[in-house]
Amino acid sequence: MSIRRRITIVIGGFALFAIAVMLWAPTLGSTPISLSQAFDRSIPWDSNVDAQIFFVARLPRVLAGGLVGATLAAAGVVLQALLRNPLATPFTLGVSAGASLGAMLAVTMQLELSVLGITSIPLASFAGSLIATGIVYALATLQRRGLSTNVLLLAGVTLNAFFSALILFVQYLADFAEALRAIRWMMGGLDVAGYFPIIAALPFVVVAFIAFAFLTRTLNLLSVGAESAAAKGVDIVPAQRLAFLSASLATGAAVSLGGPIGFIGIIVPHLVRLLVGADHRIVLPASALFGAAFLVLCDLAARTLMSPLEIPVGVVTALIGGPFFLWLLVKRS
Repeated sequence: MSIRRRITIVIGGFALFAIAVMLWAPTLGSTPISLSQAFDRSIPWDSNVDAQIFFVARLPRVLAGGLVGATLAAAGVVLQALLRNPLATPFTLGVSAGASLGAMLAVTMQLELSVLGITSIPLASFAGSLIATGIVYALATLQRRGLSTNVLLLAGVTLNAFFSALILFVQYLADFAEALRAIRWMMGGLDVAGYFPIIAALPFVVVAFIAFAFLTRTLNLLSVGAESAAAKGVDIVPAQRLAFLSASLATGAAVSLGGPIGFIGIIVPHLVRLLVGADHRIVLPASALFGAAFLVLCDLAARTLMSPLEIPVGVVTALIGGPFFLWLLVKRS
C-alpha cells in the first residue's frame, strides 16, 4: 500500500470517528435529546427544546472540547519529537503554568477587563503563556548556537516549578471565594459561554496547525536526532524554533479556552502510535482527530457519571492519564 493511500485511509477513519463522537455526545446528558428533532426546521425555535439544548448548551461545549483536545494532542506529538522524549507533554515547558498564573492573577485581582468580548481570565491566561514561552525561549538561546533542547527542557521544568510556587502564593493571599474560583478553573473545564471564546482562540490554533503541517516530514528526522536530520538536509535551528513556538502557541490558546487539562498530550500520541506506527505524517493529524474525540468523550463522562453533579474534565483526564503515564515510565525503563 502506498504511503498516500495509507495516510488517506487512516486519517479518514479517525476523522469519521471524531465526527461521529462529536455528533453523538451532545445528544446525551441529564436531558436526552434527538438530533432529528434538533435539526427539524418545521418546529419553531421557541418551542423546540431539543434544538435549544443542542445548539445553545451542548454544541459549544463539544466544539470547545474538540478544539482543545486536537490542539493539545498535536502539540504533544510535536514536543515529543522536538525533545526526543516520549514522556514530554504540552505542559512540560512551563507554558501551562504561565497561563495558570495569569488566570490566577486575573481572578484574585478581580480584573474586569474585556477585549472584543473576551473576558479577563482567558486574556490573562494567554498573556501568561506568551510570557512563559518568551522566558523559556530566551534561556534556550542564550548560547547563540541555536536552540538547545536540553536547556529548553531544563528551563521549562524549572519555570514550571517556579510558576507553580507563585500560584500557591497568590492562592494563599486570595480570599475564599477567589481561591475557590481559581482552583475550579485550574481543574480544567469546557463550560464555555457560547461560541465566541472558541472563535477567539481559533486563529491562534490555525496558525499553529499551519506550522505543524510544514513540520511533519521534519519531525520524523528530528525524532531520530539533530545530527541525523542535518545530514539529511534539514535546517535544524529554524525547524526547532518553529516546532517550539508553534507548539507553545497552540498550548497557550488551548489552556486559555479550557484551562490546564492535563495528560491529553501524552495519552493520545502514544495510543495513536500503537495503532498506526511512528510516521509523523500520519501520527500528527491522526492524533489531532483522536485527541478531539477523546476529550469530548472525557467531557461526556464528566457530565454524566455523577449527574446532576458535574466532574471537572481535568479530573477525568488525570484519572485516566495518571496510570497511563506510570505504565509508560515502567515500559520505558
